[in-house]
Amino acid sequence: MTFRHMMLAGVSVMMVAGSAVAKEDEAPSRRFTADRVFDMEYASDPQVSPDGKRIAYVRHSMDRMTDKDTGQIWIIDLESGANRPLLAGSTGASSPRWSPDGTRLIYATATDGKPEVRLLYLDTGRSFPLAQFLEGPSEAVWSPDGKHVAFSMFVKGEAPSFAKAPTPPEGATWNDGVKVIDTLTFRFDGAGYLEDGATQVFVLPVDGGTPRQVTFGDADMQSPEWLDNDTLLVSGNTADDRDLDPIESEIYAVELADLSIKPLTTRDGPDTSPVVSPDGKTIAYRGFDDKTLSYQQADLYLMDADGSNKRALAADFAGDVGETAWAPDGKSLFVLSEDHGVLSVYEINLNGKVSQVVTGLGGASIGRPYADGSFSLSGGKKPVIAYTAGFTDKPSEIAVIGANGKDAKVLTDLNADVLPYLDMARIEEVKVSSKHDGKEIEAWVALPPDFKADGSFPLILEIHGGPYSMYGPFFASEIQRYAAEGYVTIWSNPRGSTGYGEDFALEIDQAYPGHDYDDLMTVVDEMVARKYADPERLFVTGGSGGGILTAWIVTQTDRFVAAASVKPVINWMTMALAGDIAQVVRRHWIRAEPWSDPETFLKHSPIRFVDKVVTPTMIMVGEEDYRTPAWEAEQFYTALKMRGVDTVYVRVPGSPHYIASRPSRLIAKTDNIMGWFAKYDPAKKDEAKEKAGDE
Repeated sequence: MTFRHMMLAGVSVMMVAGSAVAKEDEAPSRRFTADRVFDMEYASDPQVSPDGKRIAYVRHSMDRMTDKDTGQIWIIDLESGANRPLLAGSTGASSPRWSPDGTRLIYATATDGKPEVRLLYLDTGRSFPLAQFLEGPSEAVWSPDGKHVAFSMFVKGEAPSFAKAPTPPEGATWNDGVKVIDTLTFRFDGAGYLEDGATQVFVLPVDGGTPRQVTFGDADMQSPEWLDNDTLLVSGNTADDRDLDPIESEIYAVELADLSIKPLTTRDGPDTSPVVSPDGKTIAYRGFDDKTLSYQQADLYLMDADGSNKRALAADFAGDVGETAWAPDGKSLFVLSEDHGVLSVYEINLNGKVSQVVTGLGGASIGRPYADGSFSLSGGKKPVIAYTAGFTDKPSEIAVIGANGKDAKVLTDLNADVLPYLDMARIEEVKVSSKHDGKEIEAWVALPPDFKADGSFPLILEIHGGPYSMYGPFFASEIQRYAAEGYVTIWSNPRGSTGYGEDFALEIDQAYPGHDYDDLMTVVDEMVARKYADPERLFVTGGSGGGILTAWIVTQTDRFVAAASVKPVINWMTMALAGDIAQVVRRHWIRAEPWSDPETFLKHSPIRFVDKVVTPTMIMVGEEDYRTPAWEAEQFYTALKMRGVDTVYVRVPGSPHYIASRPSRLIAKTDNIMGWFAKYDPAKKDEAKEKAGDE
């Protein structure tokens, strides 16, 4: 679908001047124009070799012909600095994983549209598919001896049926047969309506052959990790009522000799992501005791290989524990944690002592400035960490640092052919004290290339989703587009954001939207007070959690000239009954029953206060979004229309919740929003009147 078709798919709105591609007889614009989205590249999933001498990573680029974010595997030699593609061909590839001896790689790709896991020999450059896969394999991991690979894959089940349909006559055209659904979660964002079946774990020799299924049943079993060459650890929830407790999971040990399965954890709460120590005697894992709250941080735990002697490690660590790796000597672990807008890697020794190794990871979210990144750790006596480094002025790069926190070096510069020749927005950090209770709120502002603090510039307040997530000081195409068109753009981490401790996140537990609104208004007040923005030219937008906050804001104030609520929740009752995470919303977020206590759901729903809205409001949603489905947006749009409030409804064809998954969708989203804002910008109205008068 072309950019022009995407623009016409929702509603015709006035395009902001300067977003079109420059004419052939003109010099290219130095601003970050819409088509520049296709020029962006970024790095993800760095995997350092066991000997610490090479890094395989995924280099992403935007394919103009297929309108896709396509990844290719590249490899960096740390001694020479050489950065080269590892594979030839145009087919995308991802998830490179080194063999224990560092001589081979497995990776995910597709051939003729069929998913594959392929094995690559580094000495010859030759690769071959490990098997013929009917479904997409994922989460592939090497056995310790390098002879097998374990992976997860969907296994189809038998659909429920209550009747046998008669056979139509030859040549007849009958309606498709009925589809019977008997599960609570029957559709999911990005997957659509779910097939009957479950994800299971398989084992396959690296010499190739037929995958051997090693887990069975109706429950999803996934995230394989080798305990030893004969035993796999997997995660899942086999309880009969698992649909009613979707965050619950346990860690199981599967003996490959007889496929017996044993639970190693049993508590009420999720236990996931087992990582085995180098000597095979200890399992590190993440989880928490479920207190049925809307947000609960994962802690780090250890247990013996047989599941005994469970204990928390660094229980007073303030951050949420993410990706985890054992040090090669088994005396400490390295964990990734959200940390005040950025990601940091910490080392935690077996006595619970915590020290920061490196910070500033992020930048792998190309659309909005989320803190998205990862790391990996080599073996050896002097291990090194490969990681995604984040920046304000460019997307993520590959970097390396010693596990001792020394000798950090950025190894790539993927956009050196584009960004140095553009006038990019300058990013400043902003900290304010919330007018509600004085809590410190962190924010960042992007200033247009011609910015002057004279109080004349329009401002866009951009609100993150989640709501349990965080923005950071990272490059983002949407932010750069807004700034390039002259908007001062501010984004922040109001209460409820992660990365500032569990208590800060839980400020919105059963109170969302709530005083996070006050935090956001304090940030806007600061921009006006600094004369960064004209108080008569304020605009607001956000997606998902930011979409509901945008809708909430226009029910609380009329200070914004126009708003754009993207993929919002509008009615917590319908969200708790029909969204793909409905049971999480009902059980953990609202903690009430919509049929017996509707007011608890409605008191934080924008639809409850739609009669207060006067702000012109655009509503936008993907047509295949099942996280915040289209009927959420439609309720607000219809109510605003009924009340005579200026509104438009923009549907993004083919899009799930992640609208920016295709470059043209990102462009259409951002430019439609700016077109809507331009329609109501008083300065642009004045310009139009002056122009009409001159004519």
